[in-house]
Amino acid sequence: MTMTHFTTTLENNIPLLINYCIRVVLAIVVFIIGKYIIGWVRKIVRRGLERSGADIGVRQFIDSLLKFALYALLIFGIATRLGVESASVAALLASAGVAIGLALQGSLSNFAGGVLILMLKPFQVGDYIIEDTHKNEGTVKEIQIFYTKLSTLDNKTIVIPNGILANSSMTNVTAKDERLLNLTVGISYSADLKKAKALIQDVMTQDASTLKEEEIKVFVSELAESAVLIGVRAWVKTEEYWETRWRILEKIKLTLDENEIEIPFHQITVHMAGEK
Repeated sequence: MTMTHFTTTLENNIPLLINYCIRVVLAIVVFIIGKYIIGWVRKIVRRGLERSGADIGVRQFIDSLLKFALYALLIFGIATRLGVESASVAALLASAGVAIGLALQGSLSNFAGGVLILMLKPFQVGDYIIEDTHKNEGTVKEIQIFYTKLSTLDNKTIVIPNGILANSSMTNVTAKDERLLNLTVGISYSADLKKAKALIQDVMTQDASTLKEEEIKVFVSELAESAVLIGVRAWVKTEEYWETRWRILEKIKLTLDENEIEIPFHQITVHMAGEK
């Protein structure tokens, strides 16, 4: 009797099942088509922003926001096509929005931080920044809705929430075209100080990357425990900073070695009581 009842119920509902399966198949087709349309719309918007000369960070932010909004509309449309009433979906989204908003306060803060970054422009894509709170640093590659991606010198990717970048101190190393090269070189107390300063001055003056229109300074910065510390300051192009720094440090070391000027290591002299 039970099996007969089940069979009868199944036969009576076959048209409904077929109709629902058709809706599911159509929903999948609509999602696939919608996915391609979203990609096409994003491509058009990106090209329009490129032609308008918009900042690359603004383009990335708008693209990620547009993607999020279009997919939300697509899913909403598919749900209504499957028989879910639009009023019910709207009510569900409203109630879910409150719950999600409370659960994702950090994400909303990151979204607001992304907007502030694009408005105030403390940095742009391509800048080298240092996030002072956690000491993360790298070249800005992407500014997304909720986070910013940095690429480090050794090609690692660091993902930092926009809220952190907007609400804490941050150093933009490449904001200016020129950067101060600040070095410290230690020489022995027994070495010829004037000669060492003159040799270092020559190294700095002869290097092709130091800006000659700016003053190059070589000075005694400190009389330390084991060495006389010579400070060196010169201006270089920001994009040439690291290569210039490495090259000049090597050249100074070789030059001082050639002229028998000792660069001492840290040492302690101990005098024993009773020694003559």
